[in-house]
Amino acid sequence: MAKFSQTKGFWALIIATAVLASLIQFLITGGTLNAFYINTLFTIGINIILAASLHLIIGITGQFSIGHAGFLAVGAYASAIITMKLALPFPVALLAGGIAAAVAGLIIGIPSLRLKGDYLAIATLGFGEIVRITLLNIDYVGGASGMQVSHLTTWPWMVASLVLTLVVIVNFTNSTHGRACISIRENEIAADAMGINTTYYKVAAFVIGSFFAGVAGALYAHNFYILQPANFGFLKSFDILIFVVLGGLGSMSGAVIAAILLTIISTFLQEYPETRMIIYSLVLIIMMLYRPQGLLGTKELTSFFSNRRSKKGGMPNDNKQTIA
Repeated sequence: MAKFSQTKGFWALIIATAVLASLIQFLITGGTLNAFYINTLFTIGINIILAASLHLIIGITGQFSIGHAGFLAVGAYASAIITMKLALPFPVALLAGGIAAAVAGLIIGIPSLRLKGDYLAIATLGFGEIVRITLLNIDYVGGASGMQVSHLTTWPWMVASLVLTLVVIVNFTNSTHGRACISIRENEIAADAMGINTTYYKVAAFVIGSFFAGVAGALYAHNFYILQPANFGFLKSFDILIFVVLGGLGSMSGAVIAAILLTIISTFLQEYPETRMIIYSLVLIIMMLYRPQGLLGTKELTSFFSNRRSKKGGMPNDNKQTIA
């Protein structure tokens, strides 16, 4: 019965997503939504992918990484080279951006994931800065002046990438591999004592998260008309980190909700940069003081409905993670 309900809920969510995406596409095609709102929707989608990918690394595996902007930059520039220099189609650029970021994640992950806590954070921060400085000095991609990129990101590609990201990460989390990652987050020493290859699973989660950050980078690169290394500084990494922390470490739903809320707040307060940063900071301070576990903690939105059903019908509570 639980499996049937979960499957039924999954397909209902897929159908609802398809209907909503089709409605938005109709509004875009009909000209109802202007460029500002379309760009806001695209930014929300990109930030959700980034938040979900970092959620797998920090929230599920417990690896404190603050160099996610580096993988975003690798995916963005790799995809831009594919379309602008090699004249290959956009789907190839999406895949190439993800693979390039995954390879970078593998290269940095194998040596650095033997570190823990602050040491890992410093190592990943250093990686992000190395990527940014390297791009500043490569004339092939425009250096500091940036690289012009065609606008190829469309709403269907955005929705497809977003759904794929969430489905893959949720299914990975609910698999035996995801449970191994959660055990590492809870107690790495105990997980290692139980025979779990902690290094393997940390690197695997890091590579998967990096891949989807690269896909987000490809969408980001082809949503704006110019790429500049300055857009991928350490402040960008902290922005992505805030999505995960504010939503609740271990909660996919929380990361998605935080990404949506903070993107909307930042977008509509762009004309008031000083006020925007004050409000942004106050929200974070209040959250950390009164709800340090984040919006949802480690729970998912669906768990609240599961609790209600279990109380009414006496069904066992299903704690599996599902898409918000």
